[in-house]
Amino acid sequence: MRIITFGEILLRLNSPGYNKLFQKDYMETSFCGAEANVAVSLSVLGLDVAFVSKLPDNVIGHAALNSLRYFGVDIDNIILGSGRMGLYYLEKGASQRASKIIYDRNYSSIALANKDEFDWNNIFDGADWFHWSGINPALSDELANICKIACIVAKEKGLTVSCDLNYRAKLWDEYKAQSIMKPLMKYVDVCICNEEDAEKVLGIKSLDNCVETANLSIKGYLNSSRIINKKYGCKYIATTLRKSYSASNNGWSGLLYDCKTDDIFESPQYDIQVIDRVGGGDSFAAGLIYGFVNNMDYQKIIDFATAASCLKQTMEGDFNRSTINDIETLISQGGNGRVQR
Repeated sequence: MRIITFGEILLRLNSPGYNKLFQKDYMETSFCGAEANVAVSLSVLGLDVAFVSKLPDNVIGHAALNSLRYFGVDIDNIILGSGRMGLYYLEKGASQRASKIIYDRNYSSIALANKDEFDWNNIFDGADWFHWSGINPALSDELANICKIACIVAKEKGLTVSCDLNYRAKLWDEYKAQSIMKPLMKYVDVCICNEEDAEKVLGIKSLDNCVETANLSIKGYLNSSRIINKKYGCKYIATTLRKSYSASNNGWSGLLYDCKTDDIFESPQYDIQVIDRVGGGDSFAAGLIYGFVNNMDYQKIIDFATAASCLKQTMEGDFNRSTINDIETLISQGGNGRVQR
């Protein structure tokens, strides 16, 4: 099975440890980005995965390529050209202090890309799955058009299409998000969203859910999933459930809804002492894709995806380096943290 992911890879600049931004006179760097994170996770899990993007043709762009090459991700369809490297600054939260992200990605290479630069017929040759997220069309109107073209070609060639709605208020507002994303949803087979994504991107409010009070209702998510299926025809809807007791202590679980049978599958909840939560949703998406392409039963898929994303949040950086054995061990042992000798 071959998976194609499409999006922007960014340079991440974070304050060391749990210091506030610029509290120290240096910053730590790494590469990241929603779809790049998914690609790396899938490659670590042993799948054939390619990442499609555009990067600046300079030392930073080439370093980003090497970061993907290190994990075995196929980079043959990444374009090098004009523009700059997109950045984001991260201050990791602790206890009652929330994490903070500042984007600096205007005029990045991918945001300046045009539709003629991507030959989707060629890119999708031999592929089985296409994954993208709602971050892409938020970067430029042309990138929204590119996403539409990619989805059309993917469906024509028989690929399964997954999309993580990934609403980012710092990139666009609800009105723009809905005007762009709603028409694209008809191409999506597997929709990944949380309660905020469904409300901001699709205008569907999850009943009886309040993330601020950690009140998460399975009934509310089931109702939202049914509406998404009815409006857009998605085959599966998956969501993460994060109970944020504090920046350092989160309850984490997941749901998978099978639209055909009207069944919903719930994972166990993990209480995580968070090291770095950024990229948790991307590793959840990767776990779902891995489960589907390996024909796992639906309960195993959601258990695998949730465990994978739990482990990601215990390690530094956006990339999830968890192996199949790591994930299966967590599922079987429940995360007691005992030393493995």
